[in-house]
Amino acid sequence: MPTILALDEGTTGATALVLGADGRILGRGYREIAQFFPSPGEVEHDPKQLLGASVEASREALARAGVPVDAMGITNQRETVVLWDRATLAPVGPALVWQDRRTAARCAELRDQGLEGMLRQRTGLLLDPYFSATKLEWLLRDPAMRAKAKRGELCAGTVDSWLIARLTGGLHVTDRTNASRTLLADLGTGAWDEELLDLFGVPRAILPEVVASTGVLGTTLPDWFGRPIPISGVAGDQQAALFGQGCVLPGLAKITYGTGAFLLRYTGDDGPPVPTSGVLATIAVNVHGGIGWALEGSVFIAGAAVQWLRDGLGIITDAAESAAIAASVEDSGGVVLVPAFTGLGAPYWNAEARGTITGLTRGTTRAHLVRATLEAIAQGTCDLAEAMGGVSELRVDGGAAQNDWLMQVLADLANVPVERPPALELTAYGAGRLAAIGIGGDLPVASALGGVRVFRPAAQADWRRARRAEWQRAIRAALAWAE
Repeated sequence: MPTILALDEGTTGATALVLGADGRILGRGYREIAQFFPSPGEVEHDPKQLLGASVEASREALARAGVPVDAMGITNQRETVVLWDRATLAPVGPALVWQDRRTAARCAELRDQGLEGMLRQRTGLLLDPYFSATKLEWLLRDPAMRAKAKRGELCAGTVDSWLIARLTGGLHVTDRTNASRTLLADLGTGAWDEELLDLFGVPRAILPEVVASTGVLGTTLPDWFGRPIPISGVAGDQQAALFGQGCVLPGLAKITYGTGAFLLRYTGDDGPPVPTSGVLATIAVNVHGGIGWALEGSVFIAGAAVQWLRDGLGIITDAAESAAIAASVEDSGGVVLVPAFTGLGAPYWNAEARGTITGLTRGTTRAHLVRATLEAIAQGTCDLAEAMGGVSELRVDGGAAQNDWLMQVLADLANVPVERPPALELTAYGAGRLAAIGIGGDLPVASALGGVRVFRPAAQADWRRARRAEWQRAIRAALAWAE
């Protein structure tokens, strides 16, 4: 049974775990990552910091564990695009983050041309700035840059590609789960679609080779971690969490709470599902580490809303205190927060929407606003589950899943059991499981580690209906403002 270094490069930080043969965490490292907001709706990263934070977090985890590792797994924030020089591996400009909305007008233009149906059929996705294609098109808008791209002098990829290129000294690959989030790949295979490349003006020469999520892809240069380490597992963060949670049977669902909230329901490995309105279809990983598929819904702002309470408004000092503050009042006092700070994701898909607060009165306190913020995270989750036709249970992970009060509200609003495993960093853990399989080993699913806590619905149906109706009214107000 192998020992694995698992790296999760996320939107606000990089987390690295060293996992023992029994799945236990032997060492952990973390580094924050800065986001830059040049203009409203624009979100960028420094690619060098993405690499630096990932390496530093990994070195810290290795030092704390004090044991050699057999392989490395990588999972990453999806849809974020990096452009770099093929010869020097130096980044060309900032990375455009998945939250970035600067290509909203371009998406609307393509939608007006009647292309969304074709794109949805081929990719399982919608025309939205969230996905990588229009970001990459924007990065190549300069004629000189496009000419360099056509000559193969540049490389482009999602963050997994960028990290692998730097860690290995130039290997240019991505896995099928990440490719399926670009609007440039075929949903059935993960392979690049030549017609879509032509539509978005993306030269094939700059794109990585699409490979499986398991198997040795390459080896890190010795200078990074003291000795070479095989990279044997790669997946986008949400697909990695799905695999880490053991959701490899049709119908099993998980939601990961990070900057946003991402609900995936595994549909099987017999072929791509046909998504319902507002829901996406995406490539996932089956029980053996091969290709499978899932339905997905994404809320762009979840944990980031609590960060906003802390850093933007200054009404809390730590995210951990939000539960006690929310519980200090009987209800939100009629206040509803719709945290559409970067637009509304599933199932509404409105890039122009922005955050709204409704129901304010002279009696509104910070406790009401904190409670409304946490309730918004649960309400957004319910929207996703309902758009998929409902779920029978929810497996949760990520930072906000540590909040017992929020998990109980979620169970009450969704009216399903909410299962929380002891290891909440399931994106990294899933990458670790993939890496273990990639070298012929295995790690247990998260629930097998013991200590699963189940939050069961305890609210009355009338309360649930009233809260859901109140939320939908606030959503309509946010959409009306966007119009």
